[in-house]
Amino acid sequence: MAHQILVHATTLGGVTTVEALIKHPMDSGFVKGKDGKLIPPHYIEVVEFTHKGKLVLRGFWGPAVSKNPFIRFSFKGGASGDPIGVSWVDNKGETASMSAAIM
Repeated sequence: MAHQILVHATTLGGVTTVEALIKHPMDSGFVKGKDGKLIPPHYIEVVEFTHKGKLVLRGFWGPAVSKNPFIRFSFKGGASGDPIGVSWVDNKGETASMSAAIM
């Protein structure tokens, strides 16, 4: 499955705001498909955000998080052009990561 992460980060007054949309099915394992069988669980377990390589947020997710999750948070520091990285690992061992520059 092709996973996609969209990240947008801006800074104003010494505070950086990061928004990310992560394309992922986030299947809980409790929902039945059209064939009446349970769809196997497939969800993100750990998501991490870094600023210039330093961890600024780590989240532990599970099957209760909705499909294609969106997250928004802020942290002190950051300057225009600095890199913001995001990565995740799901319960099947799949991973994705990407980086973007703060605007």
